[in-house]
Amino acid sequence: MPRAARNRTITLGEDELHRYAALCPRGYSRGLADAVIHADAFDVLPGLPDKSIDLLIVDPPYNLSKTYGASSFKKMSDGGYAAFTRRWLEAVRHALKDTASVYVCSDWRSSMVIGGILDEYFTLRNRITWQREKGRGAQKNWKNAMEDIWFATVSPKNYTFHADAVMTRRRVLAPYRVDGAPKDWAEQGGEKLRDTYPSNFWDDITVPYWSMPENTDHPAQKPEKLYAKLILAGSNPGDLVLDPFAGSGSCAVVAKKLARGFLCVEREEAYCALAQKRLETAETNPAIQGYAGGVFWERNTLAAQRKTLIEGQRTL
Repeated sequence: MPRAARNRTITLGEDELHRYAALCPRGYSRGLADAVIHADAFDVLPGLPDKSIDLLIVDPPYNLSKTYGASSFKKMSDGGYAAFTRRWLEAVRHALKDTASVYVCSDWRSSMVIGGILDEYFTLRNRITWQREKGRGAQKNWKNAMEDIWFATVSPKNYTFHADAVMTRRRVLAPYRVDGAPKDWAEQGGEKLRDTYPSNFWDDITVPYWSMPENTDHPAQKPEKLYAKLILAGSNPGDLVLDPFAGSGSCAVVAKKLARGFLCVEREEAYCALAQKRLETAETNPAIQGYAGGVFWERNTLAAQRKTLIEGQRTL
């Protein structure tokens, strides 16, 4: 079925698929960087150099029966999924620097397994919950509209966290003034706005859909804005970010846009090719939807975001 004229979903023709897939290495070789590797993560992770990774972001298949391209993941028992989680953790742990941070995505059910296991291996610091605002309603249960991201660090004390880099700009509902002047807020683009420190509940994330230029047909694509928060908070420019279950390449694309190095691994050829096409686009379009002027914007503040981009500076 042909797509609507305004549909911006990234697709690949047959020639593009082969051309972009050919750009993806089929395994890891020492010194490789800024690459989407077409391989199984369990074949690649043991061969990574020891203590080479600054930031690990993992979006593993959730414990659901789901098709990903030409392959599928079958739901396991909680014990089976725990063994799967320990398997990739054991494979990657040696590659993490002593100062590395770890972020692992999960749904509500797999979260109960992942959180406890991360606490065995690392210093567990927080659980972020983000609002998906997408999904079908349920007749006999509550609609599943939240997902978790577990935050852990290798070191109990020495790790990277840049709170100032992930401030959220929100509308002020009750603007307070002192001697007639705004207190901790400013007016921009016709809206009253305040910069706030990040919390562990994110309600400003939009799951990619057909009118967004980052959207692909991957069934579990995470938003670029989500990865941008993790990468800006947990790394420095030039650091190396690892994503062992890369999907359509959102982590790689955002790392590139934010001047970080990246190694991403994906076993599906079509998703590797999509990632490579997105990386090519990022060379000329470094924008991240919902991030402008050095802050993350609340939903429905587009006019103020545009004003910030035009001014090219932060005003709050």
